[in-house]
Amino acid sequence: MMSSIKYPFDMRPLTSDEGGGWLISFPDLPGCISDGETPEEAIENGAEAMESWLEKCEHIGRPIPLAGETSSGKFMTRIPKTLHTRLVLRAKQEGVSMNSLVSVFIAESLTRRDLQIDN
Repeated sequence: MMSSIKYPFDMRPLTSDEGGGWLISFPDLPGCISDGETPEEAIENGAEAMESWLEKCEHIGRPIPLAGETSSGKFMTRIPKTLHTRLVLRAKQEGVSMNSLVSVFIAESLTRRDLQIDN
């Protein structure tokens, strides 16, 4: 499902007062937000919300906004074989592709770092 997200998104953890879990929003798609208990679930739900948002635009004849960034969504990096093995095993455990797993790990890490900078 993650590959269907073609727009940049922001994620942040929800406080316990907000109900917990994770919030995902799309800056280029005003009002397009979703959430989930886990980052993975928030991304899946966000992809569905984005699809609905774009379908609604088409239905009412509203122009589809262009994505704010033109990144390809691809990058390559070399990692130690032991780390690669751990990622493969973890992805199998969770029933997701390794790309999806690594994407979630990166999003979580960036969110945590953003929160540390904001505090």
